[in-house]
Amino acid sequence: MSALQSMMPPVQYADVNGIRMAYYEAGPRTGIPVILCHGFPETAFSWRHQLKALSDAGRWVIAPDQRGYGLTPGPAEVEGYDIDHLTGDMAALLDHLGTEKAIFVGHDWGGVIVWQMALRRPERVAGVVGVNTPFTPRAPADPIEIMRTRLGEEMYIVHFQKPDEADAILARDVRKTMQFFMKKPPAGQASSRGMASERKPGDASVFPLVKIVEAYDPAHDSRDEFLQPGEFEAFVDLFETSGFTGGINWYRNISRNWRLGEGVPDRVTQPSLMIMAEKDAVLPPSAADGMERYIPDLEKALVEDSGHWTQQEQPAAVNRILTDWLGRRFPL
Repeated sequence: MSALQSMMPPVQYADVNGIRMAYYEAGPRTGIPVILCHGFPETAFSWRHQLKALSDAGRWVIAPDQRGYGLTPGPAEVEGYDIDHLTGDMAALLDHLGTEKAIFVGHDWGGVIVWQMALRRPERVAGVVGVNTPFTPRAPADPIEIMRTRLGEEMYIVHFQKPDEADAILARDVRKTMQFFMKKPPAGQASSRGMASERKPGDASVFPLVKIVEAYDPAHDSRDEFLQPGEFEAFVDLFETSGFTGGINWYRNISRNWRLGEGVPDRVTQPSLMIMAEKDAVLPPSAADGMERYIPDLEKALVEDSGHWTQQEQPAAVNRILTDWLGRRFPL
C-alpha cells in the first residue's frame, strides 16, 4: 500500500466550477469545516499530519487537490487558473459539501487563496490561517514588473512567466526536482529578507530556482530530509502524473490577478492566525510585519527550526498551534 493510501482518507471527487476536484475528508461532519489549501509543488498529501490531528480533535477537515495538482486535472488555458477560478473552486467545494462557511488554512500559494477568499468571498469564510504566506495588500503596480526590476529575470516567479520553459525543466526528472524541493534548510542558513530582497544593478537574479534545479546534483546535497521514503515516493508519483504546468499556471496569472484585484477590499475582518516559519528563505517571519494594519483580529505564532515546508517539517508544532487557536476561536 502506498503512503498516499495508508496516510490519507479515501479520495473523493466533486464536480465543481468546471473541474473534477479530488479531495480528502476526515472527522465528524459537524460544526464549521476546516479546509486545508496546499501550495507549490505540493498536493493535499502535504496536509496528512493535519488531517489526522484535526480529525482526532473532533474537527471536520477537508484537504483538496487544487486545480492542476495531484488527482485534480486543470484546464489547458492559462487564464483558467486565475484568482477568480481558484477562489471559485473553494466556494463551489463548500456548496458540494453542503456548508455555508469554512475556516480556511493555506500554505504557500494556498495562503494566497485563503486570504483572497476572505476578501472576495467573505460570506463563505469563518476564519483564516496563513502558514508562511502573509497577507499583503494589492501592489501599487504589476507585481511581475516589480519583481523583474528588483529581483531579476531569472527570479523564479519572473522566469515562470515564459511559456512551457520551467515546466519542461522541472518535469525532465521529477525525482530530482522533488529531491531539490523537499529538504530542510541547510545548516547555518543566513537570515533572509525573502521577497523584500533587492539586488544592486548588475547583480545576479535573486532566487533563480529554475537554474538551480537544472544544475542540482542530489549526490552533493547535505541537507537533511523530513520525508520518509514512502512519503517522498507519493510526491514523485503524483507529479510524474500531473506534471508542473498546472501549478506554474497559477504564477502565470499574477499580473492578471493584480488587474482583477482593482477595487477589491484590502481588510480582512474574520478571525485570523498567521503561522510563521523561522527559517523560510522566501517567506521569512519578517514578511508578516505590518499585517495588523489590515487584519484587526490577528494572532501570530512562530514555528522554530522550520524551513518552507512547515506543516510537514514540524507537524507537531503546527498541529498544536492550530488546535489551540481553533479551540479558542471556534470551540466545538
